[in-house]
Order: sequence, then C-alpha cells, then structure tokens
Amino acid sequence: MTTGATPPPAPKRSRARTFLPLGVAAWLVLEIWLLTVVADVAGGLTVLALLVGGAVLGAAVVKRAGRRAFRNLTSTFQQAQAAARTGAAPSPADRAGADDRNGFLMLGGLLLMVPGLLSDAAGLLLLIPQVRSFLGRYAEKAVERRMGAASPGSLQDAFQQARIHRPDGKVVQGEVIREDASQGPRRPEGSRPPLTP
Repeated sequence: MTTGATPPPAPKRSRARTFLPLGVAAWLVLEIWLLTVVADVAGGLTVLALLVGGAVLGAAVVKRAGRRAFRNLTSTFQQAQAAARTGAAPSPADRAGADDRNGFLMLGGLLLMVPGLLSDAAGLLLLIPQVRSFLGRYAEKAVERRMGAASPGSLQDAFQQARIHRPDGKVVQGEVIREDASQGPRRPEGSRPPLTP
C-alpha cells in the first residue's frame, strides 16, 4: 500500500567514497611500477630483500606498539583498582603515553608490512616521533571540528536514527516508545493506524 508521498531523494555520495577506490587503484599501479623500476636498476634480489626487510621491521614495530599499549592499559587498570581500594577518587588519566601516538606507530608498522616502496616510505615516516606528534595534533583538531559541527543529541539518538533510516534511503515505519518520557494522555489502543510494509 502506498501513501502517495514522493520518495526521499537518494543519499548524496561523499567525495571520499567516490575518490577512495580511484586513489587505491592509482596507489597500487604506482607501487607495482616502482617495484619494476627498482628491479630493473638494482635487480630482483634487492627488491625481494627490501620487501622482506620491510615486513620484518614492520612486524617488530607492531609487536613493540602492542606491548606498549597493553602496558599502558594494565597500568591504568591498576591505578583504578588502587584508587577504589583506598576510596579516593581516581586520578586523571596519565597523558605521558599519549604523546607517543601509539596508534600511529602501529599504523607505521602495518604500512611497513604491506609490500611496496611507497607504503614502506610512509611507514618509515610514521616511525619519526615528530611526524607522529604532528599527525596526532592534526587528527585531534579534525575530530574536535567534526564533533563541534555535529547536531546536538546523544549517541543513543544517533544510533536510533541509524536503525530507523535504512541504507537504501527508505524509512521504516514504526512507533518509538520512550520509557523515560513523561506519561501524558494516551490514545486508546484501538485508534492506532495499522503499520503497512
């Protein structure tokens, strides 16, 4: 049964979703071309040694970053348990490890593990602490801008809207009953219109 309403317009495709596949394809073509150029100049064994060396170095960096993250997590839990035992308020989170940008260190290790010379160069750049610090500050500012521009509402409201609006643009009909809302006058059960598919 249709209601005669015009269908909602198709959601606008973001530029990132449009250009990301093209960027990945161009990156892969460039990586393969660079590998063939280096293989022509230095030989195939040199390229193989570079790829294996990058994978080994990347695995070591990821392992080190994972250990550091686990150590930071366990120390945070131990501080919280100590504060709970003494009855004192837990101290604010220690920001000493935040300047390390452990996530970017792990990303650098993963890029080193990916075969290719451009990804290895990007991974080596992320091993430099000043580059990680700069990228971390930039990422924090970008997230703060996005959060400031977001419409007011809680995370629960955003999740509820994502569930109601399907990805194909159709809206699922239904009734939301909030338990925390004030109980006002209610309609009798028989006066509700039936839900149609």
